Amino acid sequence: MLLRHARSLLFLPASNPRAIAKARTLPCDMVILDLEDAVPDDRKGEALDGAIAALGEGFDGRLSAVRINVEGMPSHGREMVALKGTAADYVVLPKVEHPKQVKDVFSVSQKPVIAMIESARGVLAATAIAGGEGCAGLFIGTNDLRKDLGIPPMAGRAGLSLAMQTVLLAARAAGVAAFDGVFNRLEDEAGLEAECAEGHALGFDGKTLIHPSQVPVANQVFGPDAQAVADARRLVEAATGGAERFEGRMIETMHVEEARALIARAEAVGL
Repeated sequence: MLLRHARSLLFLPASNPRAIAKARTLPCDMVILDLEDAVPDDRKGEALDGAIAALGEGFDGRLSAVRINVEGMPSHGREMVALKGTAADYVVLPKVEHPKQVKDVFSVSQKPVIAMIESARGVLAATAIAGGEGCAGLFIGTNDLRKDLGIPPMAGRAGLSLAMQTVLLAARAAGVAAFDGVFNRLEDEAGLEAECAEGHALGFDGKTLIHPSQVPVANQVFGPDAQAVADARRLVEAATGGAERFEGRMIETMHVEEARALIARAEAVGL
C-alpha cells in the first residue's frame, strides 16, 4: 500500500504486547509502534525491544512505522541505529522543526521518515521539511501545536486552520503524504466523525488515531464509498480525451486522472 492510500494510522505503545497483538486483528492501514509519549522513560529500552520483535513478526500486510524519541533524548540515537535493517516501513520523528532532523534519521536508520509538525517553528519550516531528503510525509501534531500556539484545550480547531492548511500545502508541493492529528475524546464518535470529515475536506490523506475504536470511523470517512468508485470507473471508461460531456457535466483530462487516483485508492484498501 502506498502511504497516501492509508486512511487510519494507529499509535500504540511498543511496550504493550497485548495491544500489538490486537493491532494485527484491526482494519487499520498503518500500525505505529510508539517509543515516545506512550512509554515512560524507564521503559524505553523495553519498548524498543518490543518494537523490533513485533516488526519481525509483521502486521499481515499493514504498513508499519515506529515513532522514535525526539533528538536530544538519550534513547534517540540507539533507536535510529536499532531500526536499520528491520521490517519497519517508516520512522516517525516527533517535533520536527528543521529538515536536517529528518535527514539525520533517514541517513542512520535507512528508513523513510514521516515528520511530525508540532510547533509554530515546525509549521513555518514545513515546506523545507517536506521537500528535504528522506521525508515521506507529514503528520500534524495538533495537541502540541495547540499548546505552542496558546489555543485553549477545549477550543475548537478554528485556530489551527491556517497551520493545518500550511502543512497540507507543504506536503502537496513536495509530493508527499499528509495526515490529520489525533482526536482525544475516546467516547465521542460523532465528534471524531466530524473531525475526520473536516480533515478530509481540507485534503488530508487520512487520520492518526490513538484507540482501536476509532479505526472504523476513519476508514469510512477517508475511504472512497462504493458509489464514488462506481462513478469513477464509468468516467474512465467513457473518456475519450479532451473536454467532453459526461453524465450532465463537463470533464477533461484532470477529471480522468482524479478518477483513476480514486480507483487506485479503493483497490489499495480492498474496496
